[in-house]
Amino acid sequence: MRLPLIPIIVIILINLFVDSYIYRALKRRLKNLFVPRLQLWSAALLLVLIIVTISLPRRNCSNGMLMTIMWCLYTYFSVYISKYVFVIIDLIASIPKLFHKPRLKWLSLAGTIMALLTFATFWWAALINRYDINVNKVDVYIPGLPSEFENYKIAQISDFHVGTYGEDTTYVAKVVERVNTLKPDLIVFTGDIVNSKTSELEPHVSPLSRLSAPDGVLSILGNHDYGDYSEWASPRSKQDNRDRMEILQKDMGWRLLKNETEILHKNNDSIAVIGVENIGDPPFHVYGSLRKAYKNLNDSVTKILLSHNPAHWVDSISDCKDMNIPLTLSGHTHAMQMEIMGWSPAKYRYKTWGGLYADKTKEHQLYVNIGIGTVAIPARIGATPEITLITLKKEKLTN
Repeated sequence: MRLPLIPIIVIILINLFVDSYIYRALKRRLKNLFVPRLQLWSAALLLVLIIVTISLPRRNCSNGMLMTIMWCLYTYFSVYISKYVFVIIDLIASIPKLFHKPRLKWLSLAGTIMALLTFATFWWAALINRYDINVNKVDVYIPGLPSEFENYKIAQISDFHVGTYGEDTTYVAKVVERVNTLKPDLIVFTGDIVNSKTSELEPHVSPLSRLSAPDGVLSILGNHDYGDYSEWASPRSKQDNRDRMEILQKDMGWRLLKNETEILHKNNDSIAVIGVENIGDPPFHVYGSLRKAYKNLNDSVTKILLSHNPAHWVDSISDCKDMNIPLTLSGHTHAMQMEIMGWSPAKYRYKTWGGLYADKTKEHQLYVNIGIGTVAIPARIGATPEITLITLKKEKLTN
């Protein structure tokens, strides 16, 4: 978790102005001084909170410390973003005063209500919505799909970030139960099972080992799974962290694909599931090699690619005529944990941030799962946790 110091200082200074504005407004408008004083003292406590929070060690601290920092920051910004809403609307309500007319009191009241609703939304997103699992059922049509794989069901989960839940396995167990009730033929996990260290996974090995499908669980690593977000005493200790990840996933009964391919058979038919290590855009490290994972990418075998970052599909697979990869499954974006009526700020960072996409030729498709967990902020404003149930179909039925 990186906290840029200069922007934080600028934000604190802006927030001091906001607090001063609210204090003076309350003092002028209310006869009782209790509320203005409460605003003043709460602002002082929040100032102490943010100073202590940015002073805490972050790069090589325990998972518990990271969670404490995360919740402190979330509390701080949930309060101040709500205050911004009030101040902006109240300033608009005060514009008539420039023309020697009274302030629009009804608009100031609306600003107060909007600020309270904003605060409530933040905590609904943190305490309720981030646990409200959504099962998204998607049919994917693949020309030349082997007949035995018609209506083959794949449950995709991604970006669990189990360290966010500490040792509390309640939510993880809930996800596992929900996936199993879908009765998929195959379960795939498309990366980022932890936040920064493999040790975060240890409390969750037992519930995750209960994921069950006839063709098992196939997984890949995401950018958070390599230990790149922690400092290590030596290269050996970082490699031990990586090795431990492979051991734990094996203990869970998962098949971790590290630039490898798993061939799935049904009677005389087969398809290939390719799993590459992380390939993405900067600043994320590149560990994967598609050519290493599968030698002849243009052969006639039906292939499904697991690649954590959808930028890999955009940059190297879509519109590529010498790759017969009709479906790629990715995660990574989380929809930036915010989606309102189909809009997400993730669209300004990723061309493909959530849902099903296809290139111009319709020969390559991509599904981006917006994740089941949270990272950095413990909330989902919209963008509810997603389990995707993909049904493979050879051709569309016509009426």
